[in-house]
Amino acid sequence: MRPFLSSLYEQLVLRAPWLSLFMVALLVAGFATQIPKIKLDASADSLMLQGDPSLEIYREVSGRFSSEDFLLITWQSGGPLLADASLLPLKAMADELRQLEGVSSVVTVWDVPLLESPRVGLSDITSSEPLPSLKQADIDRELVFTELTTSPIYADLLASRDGDVTAVQINLQRDERYFDLLADREALRIKSDEQGLSGEEAKELASTEQAFKAHTAMTLEAQSNLVEAVREVAANYSQYARLFVGGVPMIAADMVSFVRSDLVTFGGAILGIMLVVLAIIFRRVRWVAIPLVTCSSTVVVMLGLLGALDWRMTVISSNFVAVLLIITLAICIHLVVRYRELHAEQPDGDLYERVLRTVQLMAVPCFYTGITTIVAFVSLVVSGIQPVIDFGWMMTVGISVALLLSFIVVPCMMLVWPEGRPHHHTGADPTLTAWFAKITDKRGAAILGVTGAVSLLIILGVSRLQVENRFIDYFHHSTEIYQGMELLDSKLGGTIPLDIVISPPDMDQPLPGLAPMVAAEDAAPVDVDDPFAEELDDFASSGEDPGDDWDDEFSDDFDSFSDSGGEDFQPSYWFSLEGMRELDAVHNYVDSLPETGKVLSLSTVFTVVKNLLGDDIGSVELALVQKSLPDDIKGMMVDPYFYPENEQARVTVRVKETSENLRRDEFLTDLRNHLTTQMGFAEEQIQFTGMLVLYNNVLQSLFRSQILTLGAVFSAILLMFLILFRSLSLSFIALAPNVLAAALVLGVMGLLGIPLDIMTITIAAIVVGIGVDDCIHYVHRYMREFQVDRNYRAAMYRCHSSIGRAMYYTTLTVVIGFCTLTLSNFNPSIYFGLLTVLAMVAAVLGALLLLPLMIILFKPLGPEQE
Repeated sequence: MRPFLSSLYEQLVLRAPWLSLFMVALLVAGFATQIPKIKLDASADSLMLQGDPSLEIYREVSGRFSSEDFLLITWQSGGPLLADASLLPLKAMADELRQLEGVSSVVTVWDVPLLESPRVGLSDITSSEPLPSLKQADIDRELVFTELTTSPIYADLLASRDGDVTAVQINLQRDERYFDLLADREALRIKSDEQGLSGEEAKELASTEQAFKAHTAMTLEAQSNLVEAVREVAANYSQYARLFVGGVPMIAADMVSFVRSDLVTFGGAILGIMLVVLAIIFRRVRWVAIPLVTCSSTVVVMLGLLGALDWRMTVISSNFVAVLLIITLAICIHLVVRYRELHAEQPDGDLYERVLRTVQLMAVPCFYTGITTIVAFVSLVVSGIQPVIDFGWMMTVGISVALLLSFIVVPCMMLVWPEGRPHHHTGADPTLTAWFAKITDKRGAAILGVTGAVSLLIILGVSRLQVENRFIDYFHHSTEIYQGMELLDSKLGGTIPLDIVISPPDMDQPLPGLAPMVAAEDAAPVDVDDPFAEELDDFASSGEDPGDDWDDEFSDDFDSFSDSGGEDFQPSYWFSLEGMRELDAVHNYVDSLPETGKVLSLSTVFTVVKNLLGDDIGSVELALVQKSLPDDIKGMMVDPYFYPENEQARVTVRVKETSENLRRDEFLTDLRNHLTTQMGFAEEQIQFTGMLVLYNNVLQSLFRSQILTLGAVFSAILLMFLILFRSLSLSFIALAPNVLAAALVLGVMGLLGIPLDIMTITIAAIVVGIGVDDCIHYVHRYMREFQVDRNYRAAMYRCHSSIGRAMYYTTLTVVIGFCTLTLSNFNPSIYFGLLTVLAMVAAVLGALLLLPLMIILFKPLGPEQE
């Protein structure tokens, strides 16, 4: 420490250890009261790429088509789908679900209108009379079964094609308050970025953001309660069928549950294992209690801070507790080991002077390890993904708190702890790390050879690293999420939504194929493919009004055109023959792709109408579909796929998340290219949106913002090494093991097929942060030991038996503790645990083998003494 800071620290902390510990206890107790306020956020909005233009499109499309969140229950009775033994319990369950608060509607096979059981006419659809349904006692259930399993509307959506599974769709009430607050917040944020805000507007933005956070917290809690209530209702009917609950709200609720469980269970388990390992290593109560008290205090303060600031924990940022335990424990162990070495040198020396000397010797390396680790985690802030950003800032604050508390709690507890029995540690007893020193000394060529081979494997692995993953792989095979998503993909048409929004080519051009809607003398030639062209020609040649003698099933509907202002009605482009053919082509192509499941659009409606008429349809029928369908039928068959205000058509696609061949970015790129180059759509006509697009954008940004910024992080760390070590060659040597460790973890991920995603991307930062700590401590100690006799090998042996001991203890404790994460049901937690273990082992091996060997070979500290 500098003299002034050392004196200030000594007066405020070390001279009054009891007072310092009392103040820390008050601080910890105060923050502990805020822990119950902690909130976990697993909403889809929290996982999106901030500033992504696709996110704004997604919100606009959701608002235009009034999309509702929904839950699904798959019902697999094991017997005939439409037998009373299956249908009656299904109906009873649906009635119970409708009573739940937050449910707007429930759709089952009981509730949908049937068009082919038996086949109805178009006039039946356009009339006000209700269509047949399963509620009619005399309906032919064999026809119903055929319709449900073959209908372009219901097959793969409401019933599987083999008739084995049916779905219950639980639509949730649309939260208009949420969307209003979201719109207000985004409008103010956009204005802030583009023009700046006045003082009042800045206050309004802050108020809106606070209101939005508060509302989302209530919404997520209410949604979690609703999911639990749906599960309870479903559980009451498990005797009648095999049921799985699915849907985005359920996934969000379960992710929160998994994270909360892992946070409590494995946080406690890691602390418990730390206790056992520290007891085995040090064999003294004080050296177990002091690190554990410090680690626990740091975590409690940070958790309380999150609760007090309403700083939401997410699936990713919840891992900060485990990482913070690593870093805090490493600082504590380095302080303890250094104190024990000083004690061994002067067993009868003054306790206060020994503690002060420990702090003075360890302050500089611990400070620099803290700063460099913070730099590594700050690299996450540029990701644009809020949970990853939060993780970076949480670790930045957490490392600062860990440094502060470690240099208060550890030395003060050393001062006030009773002496107890004599201390026998000599500082020179054999250690495993001394064996590493012998390997470095005698097997240098082998170390370099292994390093070269590992480097080649790293290059191969990194070249195979992908930013694709299957969301289903986040969950264990035994979980309801996994089994439900697998069943939805295989039986009910996929899970991940994709929307293709298509604008008409030119709104000012007359719509083709609309001759029946204009006067005869002004009529354009009728499309040759129109099945009614011949009749219309006859009408035109005779001068008769087609409406006078048209006595077929559509006459009443066409009369309603004139009664309701039909003479001013202008059908949309998409309800013309040309528009229909374009939508049919898009629909059929998307449906043919192996990655897609259920596809719905206006083309589905047109197919239904074609089936009813038994022939192709023309302009009149298309206009009738747009104009005269009853509201309930229109709400089901037209409104979700057509927005009249800007004439946009929507194709909804459910992509099979379980597909082994799914490559989101490649799939979306190929699909867009086919629509524009093969089908002739202009770029501006096509918009892709939906969770598939948003999540793909997140994954693609990870590579650009994280992998590429690692170079900048290493540059910043190299600059800090220069400041600390005052040697360019030594700085490069110290950096090499860190680069190798970080690359090793990424290479192993590539070789094992572990994708780079929003969970595993943080591992690179963790590797850099931990690896840098080991190298800084080792090199800083090496520089001190080298000055003793200016002998590189002798300095290495002493470092391995001193600072190497602390590095070994830290690694051993963390490796055993983090192996407990392999017991989690949440696969990202398993990956996080195993990759962190690999990172720790790689970092300590690099610091104990490669780093000293390179120092001996290149002699960056100058020539040895003769």
